[in-house]
Order: sequence, then structure tokens, then C-alpha cells
Amino acid sequence: MRHARVLGLVGIAAFAAAAVAFAQATVTPVPDNAPVQTAPLVEKPATWGDVKAGAAKAGTCAACHGLDGNPTDPQYPRLAGQSERYIAHQIALFKSGERNTGMAAVMKPFADALTAQDARDLGAYFATQKAGSGVADDTVIASGPNKDKKFFEVGQQLFRSGDKARGIPACMACHGPAGAGNPGPAYPAVAGQQAAYAQRRLEEYRAGTTTQHDPHLFNVMAAVASKLTDEEIGSLASYLQGLHVRSAEAAAAPAAAH
Repeated sequence: MRHARVLGLVGIAAFAAAAVAFAQATVTPVPDNAPVQTAPLVEKPATWGDVKAGAAKAGTCAACHGLDGNPTDPQYPRLAGQSERYIAHQIALFKSGERNTGMAAVMKPFADALTAQDARDLGAYFATQKAGSGVADDTVIASGPNKDKKFFEVGQQLFRSGDKARGIPACMACHGPAGAGNPGPAYPAVAGQQAAYAQRRLEEYRAGTTTQHDPHLFNVMAAVASKLTDEEIGSLASYLQGLHVRSAEAAAAPAAAH
């Protein structure tokens, strides 16, 4: 019995060895993964925008947006101070045709000529530029639910506090108390934005129609804008146009007067 058992074990071992040999002879081994690319943390990834490269490419944008991203024509948006990611994302939407309202027909030929890296470079450049600002309309409203308020004050209230009764969140919850935006989720900077442009975009959001393949950011704004009246949209746009970070000198002036 012992000899039979030993012979049986030997036979199993021999079979296993033969199976392994057969597998190695007939199965192509899976190649090793390519080596992981590493670099010092002080070096930025190639996908980040290059400010100098963007500055060289910004001349194409100057006719409408100004060389530094501060346009003189009110129908074109202010790009100065905007985040790199937001600008690159919007260029991609123009290029794909997913953003096709307003002045999209003007933008598309320019966007078509840009690579993804070009878009990031332009975004990086405009992000370094100082955004200007306009003046908010302080005309007193003569009639309606906001009678006797200054026109911009209606938008100011919405920007700072929203309207809880109607489920409208404060704009600054996403865009920041100074309107500087949030580059993480690509919420744009809105401080100093041209009123005519801001109004048109809010009206487009209120219409709630988009062809974007991934509309989650659009839908966030559409849900808010759907509850705004014409007067509120106009006032909010006017308030944003005049919104700017108060300079240190201006902030210190009242204290010095005392």
C-alpha cells in the first residue's frame, strides 16, 4: 500500500510538472506594464497651461476680448482673472459644437484651430491678468415689487443671500464672496463681468436648453436661473459688472479719515 501510494504521488507530481511545461510553451506571457513615469513635484505636468505660451497665442483673442482679457465691446466676456480650467473647458465646448448659443458662431472657427494644450495655455495666461470692472446701475426702481430700491441692489441681495422662500441659493456660495469663482469645480469668476454678456448667459441658462454631453454644470445654473425674473437677471448682471475686490488703499482710507 505504501509503495502504491508513493507511486501515485509521484505520478500526480509528474502530471503537474508536465501541465506547467505545456502552459509555458503554449501561452504567451502577459508583458510587464510600462515603467511609471515620475518627475520632481516642482515640475508641473505637461497638461498644465504655460503662461508664456498663452501670452504668445493671446493676440488672436485680442480683437474681441482685449489683449489682456478686458474687452471694450460689452457683448464680449471679460477673460482676465478667469480660471485656466474654466477657459479651457469653454473652448472645448465651442470646438465640439456643444456650446452653440449667443456668439458661439463667432467663437467656433477660432476654437477649431486650437489644440487642447493651446486652450490650457490661453487659460493660464488670462488667469494671470487683472480683471477690470465696470459700474453697477444705481437708478432707483420706480414701480413693481422692488420699488424704491436701487437697480443693482436687487442683484446684490441675490448674490449675497439668495432667496430662501423661492429656493434660490446665494450666488456667492459657488462663485465666492468677491466673485472670484472656484477653479476646482470650474465655477467661473464673475466679478467685473460685462453686464450685457452676463445677462445673455443668465437668459440662456433660464431657457434650460443645452446640447452639452455632460450638462451637470449647466443644469446647476439652469435650476437657479429658471426662477429669476427679467428684472432680477438684469439687476444681477449689473451688480456683477460693478463687483470688484476693494483695494487695500481704498479700504484703509476710511480708517485714516478717523
